[in-house]
Amino acid sequence: MLTKRVIPCLDVKAGRVVKGVRFLDHRDAGDPVEMAALYNRQGADELVFYDITASADRRGIMLDVVSRVAEQVFIPLTVGGGLRTVADMQQMLQAGADKVSINTAAVEDPDLISRGADHFGNQCIVLGLDAMRISSDGPPRWEVRVRTGRDSGDRTSLDAVEWAARAAELGAGEVVVNSMDSDGTLDGYDLELLRAISESVTIPVVASGGAGNPQHMFEAVTEGQADAALAASIFHYSTYTVGEAKDFLADHGLPVRPSPRS
Repeated sequence: MLTKRVIPCLDVKAGRVVKGVRFLDHRDAGDPVEMAALYNRQGADELVFYDITASADRRGIMLDVVSRVAEQVFIPLTVGGGLRTVADMQQMLQAGADKVSINTAAVEDPDLISRGADHFGNQCIVLGLDAMRISSDGPPRWEVRVRTGRDSGDRTSLDAVEWAARAAELGAGEVVVNSMDSDGTLDGYDLELLRAISESVTIPVVASGGAGNPQHMFEAVTEGQADAALAASIFHYSTYTVGEAKDFLADHGLPVRPSPRS
């Protein structure tokens, strides 16, 4: 079995890390550079940095903040938010990112996935997928949302499972699956969504949205069949450290990269 990854996520707004519930009511969590350094010391396997208002504001990502974060970490760094072109991707990679995440731009121009993969390799291109459960009498369905995901113009009519499979075919090397229904709730990941997407693709799947404790992370990579578990609130507000989460997974029989001991 491949090593399971634990990934803190920095949602950045106006230069500060924030965390909300279901993409609303953001509260301050700290300085992204300081937090990146902390998670690097705690033994995070990777770090994800999202400029969460760049696409909605139709502006570029905060390059200076990304550069300062990259200087603090010696683990893979994924950066997303407002990337619309191959040139935008190259700028982020030159600033220190190891991977780039595209969401809204990929929905609006799916070939951007292929162009990015052709230029930088599949391993550099991450599909960010924000999904909301759609009520129906039949099997569960999820719709892809873009930008903040709340306005009527942010609905796409794209089926999340089908979109993940198509993105993989176009060249995405990984997909971060974020349940908008679970985001920030601390009630656990949407395991049905994770399992449906994991079974539809052969690329790594990262679980996002809903982690309230290490047990939820364990469920994401077992029942949900994800390859990694991403979390924010439980780390930002010191409910758990990265090391404690990884110890829990290891104690329950999952292979993880050991965290450094102080």
